[in-house]
Amino acid sequence: MLAKLIEFATNHYVLSGSFVVLLALLLAHELRRSGRAISTRELTTMVNGGQAVVLDVRATKDFSGGHIVDALNIPYEKLASRIAELEKHKDKAIIVVDSMGQHAGTVCRDLQKAGFNALKLSGGIGTWRGDNLPLVK
Repeated sequence: MLAKLIEFATNHYVLSGSFVVLLALLLAHELRRSGRAISTRELTTMVNGGQAVVLDVRATKDFSGGHIVDALNIPYEKLASRIAELEKHKDKAIIVVDSMGQHAGTVCRDLQKAGFNALKLSGGIGTWRGDNLPLVK
């Protein structure tokens, strides 16, 4: 299998090179458009140290089913109209949490444009649950 891949890349070097360049550009774009991803350990350390606040962008129903202690809930769809609620936390990092990481990057980009220091929890609340960390209801 690897031999065939190498043979293809050798015979079609322009196509292969174009693919690598496009892949690198896509990766750079995705990294630039969203905040830095942090681990559950980093989140816990930052929040416990008073350096960050957690913003949960899941629907209110999902948030009520279990969320990180002291997390703020502003559903993804309502963030634009409720962003002023975060002004009092501008001196801290805002750690965005969603279900599995699907909206966090977009929210981080929007918060960064508004002047916030925004980060995202890698893998969202699914990672938090997977690490057997506590949720409150």
